[in-house]
Amino acid sequence: MSLAACTRVDPGHVGVKVNRYGSSAGVESKALGVGTYQTMFGVDIYEYPIYTNNYAWTRGGRDSDGNELPNNEMAFQDKNGLIVTGDVAVAYRVDPIKAPVLFQKYRTDMDGIVAGPLRNAVRSAIVDTASNMTVEEIYGPKKTVLINRSLLAVRRYFEPFGLHVEQLYWAGPVRIPENILERINARAQNEQAAIAAQANVATIEAQARAEVAKAEGQAKAQTVRAQAQAEAMKIQAQALEANPKLVQYEWVRKWDGRMPSTVFCSTANPCVQGGQ
Repeated sequence: MSLAACTRVDPGHVGVKVNRYGSSAGVESKALGVGTYQTMFGVDIYEYPIYTNNYAWTRGGRDSDGNELPNNEMAFQDKNGLIVTGDVAVAYRVDPIKAPVLFQKYRTDMDGIVAGPLRNAVRSAIVDTASNMTVEEIYGPKKTVLINRSLLAVRRYFEPFGLHVEQLYWAGPVRIPENILERINARAQNEQAAIAAQANVATIEAQARAEVAKAEGQAKAQTVRAQAQAEAMKIQAQALEANPKLVQYEWVRKWDGRMPSTVFCSTANPCVQGGQ
């Protein structure tokens, strides 16, 4: 009866060999590459992915077959104690050189690490970071800040053990109490209405300024034309006064050959012309 078996390390993975019995019991310090290995009784090989893997902790529901799924959403509180939940996803890979160190730390396969230590570390980082924020900030402008700061904390924790946490991100909308959501939406609508009203006022004011400028321009143009006309008449009067013969010339040039019926000899005694 053979006590040996074969274990395969698939592409994209490294293997960690663990001897459970005998003088060589323990974790081998060098990871195994891709291939098939003979494993004697008491020897296990654990596979760890060295390519990027993604996993999401989400709210429970039902799969396509109607089976109930576990609820793995992240629950945490804001600075005022309000409960917030959300679906969080992680992207990770294992350093092929440090894979034995990772096993020595947690003594389980990758699925066990994701379900246990990794999830706990992610939740702890989110809880710590969110405790300094309001629910409005978490739901709105600082949602990305929350997840990015949590990523840095998780990354620092696992890096010495050879687990590279590449990315941490929201896998869906953050969920907050319904009454808080209604309040936030109402505030947003009021802010949008105020912005629209301000824009409308600005438009009306701009149009009014344009009309005023137009009226002022027209008034100035009329003033300039009147001043020019008055100046021209003044110059013409001065020219006529300086040259009386020009007046006579203009009178003769425009005469139609008929004598006037009334001749004013003076302002007091008009002379009436009899014949024409």
